[in-house]
Amino acid sequence: MKKVLMVTLSVVVLLSLNPSANGAGFLIYEHGAAAMAMGGAFIGLANNPTAIFHNPAGLAWLDGTQISLGTTLITSKSSLELPNWPDPTYQTVDQESQWFYPSTFYISHKFSDRITAGFGFFSPYGLGTKWPKDYPLKYIATKDDMKTFFFNPAVAIKLSEEFSLAFGVSYIRATLTFELVEHVDLADAIPGLPIGLLAYDVPITLKASGNGWGLNAGAMYKGENFSVGLNWRGGFKVKFDGDLDLDTSGVQIPAPYNQLIPAFPTEGTASTSFNFPQIFGLGFAFNLSQSVLFTADFHMVFWSCYDEFIVDVDVLGFKDKIVEEHWENSMLFRGGLQYNLNESFSLRVGALYDQTPQPEKYMDPILPDANRWAVTGGFGYKTGSFVINVAYQYEVFSDRTSPNRSILPYQVEVFPGTFINLGEGTYSNIAHLIGISLGYNF
Repeated sequence: MKKVLMVTLSVVVLLSLNPSANGAGFLIYEHGAAAMAMGGAFIGLANNPTAIFHNPAGLAWLDGTQISLGTTLITSKSSLELPNWPDPTYQTVDQESQWFYPSTFYISHKFSDRITAGFGFFSPYGLGTKWPKDYPLKYIATKDDMKTFFFNPAVAIKLSEEFSLAFGVSYIRATLTFELVEHVDLADAIPGLPIGLLAYDVPITLKASGNGWGLNAGAMYKGENFSVGLNWRGGFKVKFDGDLDLDTSGVQIPAPYNQLIPAFPTEGTASTSFNFPQIFGLGFAFNLSQSVLFTADFHMVFWSCYDEFIVDVDVLGFKDKIVEEHWENSMLFRGGLQYNLNESFSLRVGALYDQTPQPEKYMDPILPDANRWAVTGGFGYKTGSFVINVAYQYEVFSDRTSPNRSILPYQVEVFPGTFINLGEGTYSNIAHLIGISLGYNF
């Protein structure tokens, strides 16, 4: 057991160095290839160590000591159409291509007929967008990258041969990188200075980190040819504190103003906080025959907690930022099929529908979310104590048009009292995900 513990600690340290990601959304649900291949519908099945994420009550039926190590490769193709923008060069803007690989590690151990415990490491929330440095909406964002790392022990108790309950607690470590261009007018800091006389575009980078705690619980009932599960993950809050780096290479203050103005700041500090939602899930698994298994999940994500975030800035001449979000609660539907060709090899397919919580009014380049559909497929192979699961997911987002937070530089008066928003645009996005999980049973 000491050897297993040392392996666990080493793997978690290595995985925590890897970047988390988003599949163009805030919530990442792909944390086990077997579940991913079945559209993520795993709450009512939860028959491997990834149950720690999907439904920890499933741990109660796992024998011995089991380990699972995996990752999901995520890439997307995103574009923004700006039909009102006067320069044709920027009427179509492609988001820069990136690869992400949120990784997982799970271990479970059966201590008695009634008690099984486990530990999971995964990254269920993330942001990751990167736009060209000089595109029109650079004043909103050019890059954002948020990672969350969950360290989640859990205990499952079998109250009878058919029913189990489970409880867990998560320590959450989060990092945040955010880049944009700030249009700085020194008239805001120096009384009497004419507006616009000394105004500059200053690229800014915020790097911050924070911590939080969360709770989770699950329940499962197993009948003769079916099972049903409940999963709950509690909401939590992370306060980020960090440093600001200001690129002032383009700031040249002419005489005689350079005699009156102190040195332009090149660094500072900032803080912000994010509210993360609680999630309720209900899942079913049915044996349609000896070889065919059907699963279905329903999730309710209480995103209404994410109403705004405020960036408190401590830099001379810079104002605090208040970013309204006003997200709404959303629903997810997942379904999957598994066909067992024999005791060693299984084929899996699935589909899902994910309702966006983001109102169209508050879409912007930071996170241009939309309703999405996905189809999945994959396989599992077991030989002796070794298990490999592989999955692929193709995800399509609905096109959505947003005002992109109509900020002043984009408002043009075409007729007296009639304005046109140059920044209004339509987002399109597709994503590809490839998951792999390796397991070993002791």
